[in-house]
Amino acid sequence: MADLALLLIGALLVNNFVLAQFLGLCPFMGITRGYDTALATGLATTFVLTLSAVLAYLIYFAILLPLELEYLRIIIFITTIAGVVQLIHYYIRASAPLLHQLLGLYIPLITTNCAVLGVALIAVDQGLSLLETAVFSAGASLGFTLVMVLFGAIRERLQGGTVPAPFQGTAIALISAGIMSLAFMGFQGLAG
Repeated sequence: MADLALLLIGALLVNNFVLAQFLGLCPFMGITRGYDTALATGLATTFVLTLSAVLAYLIYFAILLPLELEYLRIIIFITTIAGVVQLIHYYIRASAPLLHQLLGLYIPLITTNCAVLGVALIAVDQGLSLLETAVFSAGASLGFTLVMVLFGAIRERLQGGTVPAPFQGTAIALISAGIMSLAFMGFQGLAG
């Protein structure tokens, strides 16, 4: 149980996929203009990432490995992620029209989030069990959501503040992301 907790904390904070491994930077920089969209995108990505990683694990160990088709894993994983995203897109459109209107274009963009594919590949490469894959992917996705929400709140705050002209826009966003990355480096002591 302690190993699962360490795996969760490690993926959530210590080896955060955005700030430590630099995966998922497109939505991190593009969608986090506000707290609300960052939270909604983070939660949708959390569900997709966790479900996709577990499905990728099952497909890899139940189908690809026994049939010696490991070389197809990237193609199969991408197809699995795209299928999960489409199912979620249809479900949200049917059950929560307001959320669908808020997320709009961002739901299909989850398919191209490299963090989703990265987590599935890393879980398979590390030889994690099914439970460990679920915990690892949940930690990674919650870490992604945490960083998205924090950065969205920071960017909202910066929009209302006075930022010198040379630093406005992307420049201050990159500086803020760098400072966040440094702050998350403080969690390195939790790893061991």
